Amino acid sequence: MSVPPESVVPPPSNGPAAPSDLPSAQERQWAMFAHLSALLGLILTGQWFGWGCFLGPLIIWLVKKDAMPFVDDQAKEALNFNITVAIVFFALFVLTLITLGLGVLIAVPVGGIVAIAWLVFTIIAAIRANEGVRYRYPYTLRLIG
Repeated sequence: MSVPPESVVPPPSNGPAAPSDLPSAQERQWAMFAHLSALLGLILTGQWFGWGCFLGPLIIWLVKKDAMPFVDDQAKEALNFNITVAIVFFALFVLTLITLGLGVLIAVPVGGIVAIAWLVFTIIAAIRANEGVRYRYPYTLRLIG
């Protein structure tokens, strides 16, 4: 018994995505810049406790969001992650103030762990974005949708 060719469903492919599904090289590069710009913002505004870590992703998102969908997605992701990290550091600062300095015994180790995780996740995100993969940071508040 034969089966009509139109009723045969091809098996799912586990291989790489079709070239048309991948973002262009320029989009991948800008998405990588969106993630790495947080590092630059931290370096440039380090004297103000590094609050500039979300300025780079914000600027790239505002400039490229309409022209490049992949950059729009990744810049929003970088922006959300860096805002989340800034909120955590602000909470640690408030904890130290409220406890009249005793909170520093918790704030310094936790802040160190968060800072290392921030650096590692930012580098991983930049590498993945440069590969054309939509990276999602863990433990991130999705404030900008």
